[in-house]
Amino acid sequence: MRVDVSFLPQIAAAFLLMFARIGTMVMLLPGLGEVSVPVRVRLVLALVLTAAIFPLHQSGIQIDLRSFPPVLLALGQELLIGVLLGLTARLTMAALQVAGSIAAQQLGLGFVTAIDPSQGQQNIIVANFLTLLGLVLIFATDLHHLVIAALSESYTLFRPGDVPALGDMTALIAATVAAAFRIGVQLAAPFLVFGLLFNLGLGLLSRLMPQMQVFFIGLPLSIFLGFLILFVVVGTMMGVFLGHLEGVLRDLSAAR
Repeated sequence: MRVDVSFLPQIAAAFLLMFARIGTMVMLLPGLGEVSVPVRVRLVLALVLTAAIFPLHQSGIQIDLRSFPPVLLALGQELLIGVLLGLTARLTMAALQVAGSIAAQQLGLGFVTAIDPSQGQQNIIVANFLTLLGLVLIFATDLHHLVIAALSESYTLFRPGDVPALGDMTALIAATVAAAFRIGVQLAAPFLVFGLLFNLGLGLLSRLMPQMQVFFIGLPLSIFLGFLILFVVVGTMMGVFLGHLEGVLRDLSAAR
């Protein structure tokens, strides 16, 4: 009895190409691709996702194994698509960094930094808080399911073997950056209004009472009122951000 295993190299090549795309995206995803997450955990997660999605798109991955250049070209294309998908999600999360930085400047906490556990470097503490809160809410509201859907539908949007349109990819990244900055400024709008009115009031007070040490009175009061405003509006801020993130992920997963 002879067992035919000639199909195994083709399956192994297709699995590795799919793993290249999914693994690259997982390494860049916010929350999962952080330096604080062990590399082995990310590797296992990428392998599990690849094994789950592979049967759905196995037939669409056809590659000629008789020569090396087509395999290398297909691998480069898959890595590029994985970087695009992961970078889109990470740049969208940057809206919270923008909002936190603006809010901290208005509160007088722009100089207060701490280690960002997601990046492993110093960052403004308000931005760290908003980013960690956003990551927790993503998993609490099951938005990470849309990330898995986007992974699966990316094989319809970017078919294996097709050369990605670099112009469209550049336009997507530019639009994502612009949207992240716009949403970040919108999230920080209450603090911008507060900072403008508060500093205007301090300026008038210093004119009316020149002998008063306005700075020593204004800074503690600014921090106290700013934290009070943050306590009131943080729920609305995160709701707006999650709505924006859901829209981005649905656009990526609505390939049909």
